[in-house]
Amino acid sequence: MKRLLITVCTYNELENIRLLVPELRSVAPHADILVIDDNSPDGTGEAVKEIAATDTQVSLLHRPAKLGLGAASLAGFRHAIENDYEQLLNLDADFSHRPVYIPDLLTTAKTCDVAIGSRYVAGGGVVGWNLRRHIMSRCINMYARLFLGLQTRDNSGSYRCYDVGKLSEVDWDCTMAQGYAFLEEVLFRCRQVGCTFGETPIVFEDRRFGVTKINWKEVAAALWVIFRLGLQRLTGYPVKVPQSDCRSHGIS
Repeated sequence: MKRLLITVCTYNELENIRLLVPELRSVAPHADILVIDDNSPDGTGEAVKEIAATDTQVSLLHRPAKLGLGAASLAGFRHAIENDYEQLLNLDADFSHRPVYIPDLLTTAKTCDVAIGSRYVAGGGVVGWNLRRHIMSRCINMYARLFLGLQTRDNSGSYRCYDVGKLSEVDWDCTMAQGYAFLEEVLFRCRQVGCTFGETPIVFEDRRFGVTKINWKEVAAALWVIFRLGLQRLTGYPVKVPQSDCRSHGIS
């Protein structure tokens, strides 16, 4: 059995995290769980510390401020690489990604480098969204496929299992996105290093507690990042990013 790290990025998910961790432990008892918390004012981080005090397979990565989903996800990638995990499985904290699908993701991950819990393949779906959310999600997925050359159907969801060895081949200093656009950018970066992809159906359910962090500002930022990555793909030259020139890294 491969060494597995489950990552959960949180901001104000106190009510959810207390219920989520036991469910994760029940479906993946061999996994370590890392909660990456952006200094949630509701006490999410403190709750994780209490759980970790009695469960050595649970740990907290505390960050000093709300720095964005992309930065939090990247912190999880670096932790997995530095600590020699073989697989990293990420899901949302709010029960929109039900832990019951984890065995299916791990089965799919046996035949590919990136396994995606997909709303948009046969058997998948969404419960609890209004028409605007459906349209927004469908459009951004089509946009990502067009600009980034992706063949996968669900490119904007974070319920995924990655091969950590392939993640280690990516120069993550070249990433542009800090927010939700990171989800599409990850697939683009993984494609650059030759990752194979697979999708398994999930039914996405609206969160149990709290409020969504997605807004039109995040959507606009995602569209801009995907457009710039598309230019990078089409021209063969990377768009300059603050962290690095990145010109020495192969762009395809």
